[in-house]
Amino acid sequence: MTATDRSIELINAAAQAAADKLAHDIIAYDVSDVLSITDAFLLASAPSDRQVKSIVDEIEERLNKDLGAKPVRREGDREARWVLLDYVDIVVHIQHSEERVFYALERLWKDCPEIDLPEEAKATRGKAAEHADATAGEQDGELL
Repeated sequence: MTATDRSIELINAAAQAAADKLAHDIIAYDVSDVLSITDAFLLASAPSDRQVKSIVDEIEERLNKDLGAKPVRREGDREARWVLLDYVDIVVHIQHSEERVFYALERLWKDCPEIDLPEEAKATRGKAAEHADATAGEQDGELL
């Protein structure tokens, strides 16, 4: 079994919305063969709680406006460290960069096929590491 066309459409729209709000390391997996509760997972991260919220809001707005999809469940909104949007067909995980590293969801789903995403979403790969290096450089400079 593979993810449905509707699931792929939702994943691509969510990935584009996340990329438009400067999310880092956007990736999607077709989990339909290993899970019966959903077809696909989208993972993305951001370096601040505020940006996590902004990405979540943009995904929700875009999927509702463009595709008529509303999440049946939204969790983690208060802390904005790891927000989960459950659309039944897909589940979107937007994590603070620290949680993304700690929980390493990619490690859990690495055997599942990766879903091809829009170019803007693919271009976000490695952005978290770039941001961490730039931030470390700024901090090092302040210590001198």
